[in-house]
Amino acid sequence: MENVTFYWLPHCSTCIKAKAFLEAEGVSIARFRDIKTERLSLEEVTKLAAMAGGAENIFSRRAIKYREMGLNQREVGTEEMLELMSTEYTFIKRPVLVVGEVATAGFSEKNFRELLAR
Repeated sequence: MENVTFYWLPHCSTCIKAKAFLEAEGVSIARFRDIKTERLSLEEVTKLAAMAGGAENIFSRRAIKYREMGLNQREVGTEEMLELMSTEYTFIKRPVLVVGEVATAGFSEKNFRELLAR
């Protein structure tokens, strides 16, 4: 299998479930990236967004700060999403699975299987 990178939070229950799924499927994860302790730069977030088909696909509207900042009251553009994700890790939907040059965010067995089958 191609180079597999897993962006996660080690204490996130969804991330733990996704990791267990990957292990059960026999997927060898080449690199784990804790998005809290190893923050992503704007350049890295931009590249991840491109691999996932757009910033909206990796941007989390569930983040507590999303409501606190009143972002739910207005439209958030691509550039702002990228900036928010590079300054505050909670805006990154997790986990993010990258296989080769393609990424998917959030855990769904269906999406993970589709990505792994490429």
